[in-house]
Amino acid sequence: MSINQILDIAGTGMAAQRLRVQLIAANIANSETTRTKEGGPYRRMDAVFQSQDMGFKGALASAGVRVASIQKSKEPFLSRYEPSHPDANSDGVVSYPNVNPVEEMVNLTEASQSYQANIAVVRAAKTMATSALDILRVQ
Repeated sequence: MSINQILDIAGTGMAAQRLRVQLIAANIANSETTRTKEGGPYRRMDAVFQSQDMGFKGALASAGVRVASIQKSKEPFLSRYEPSHPDANSDGVVSYPNVNPVEEMVNLTEASQSYQANIAVVRAAKTMATSALDILRVQ
């Protein structure tokens, strides 16, 4: 496997995790949004990852990751009794997004650590390439 292939694989992981972080940020930012353009409260979004064929030959023929889809959560909305809220129904109940900020923070930590792991791969590949060049210079 070449250094370029290693960098390509790590790059797909970084891109996927970057999108995941953006979705988490949107979820947190909209955790109190009770009215959207589509109508109703905001629905939590999450990225679905899938292995990606990078066109390599050999054991790692299906190396890399891509975002297969962005799915909206099917979990029920949270309900609160707030009769004075502008989005309250006739019973005074307001539907809030199905976003759990604690869960989103855990997901954010996981995505950040995955991103950092891919950065470590890039750094290791850079070190290997530099070492290989140093060996060639000595000879």
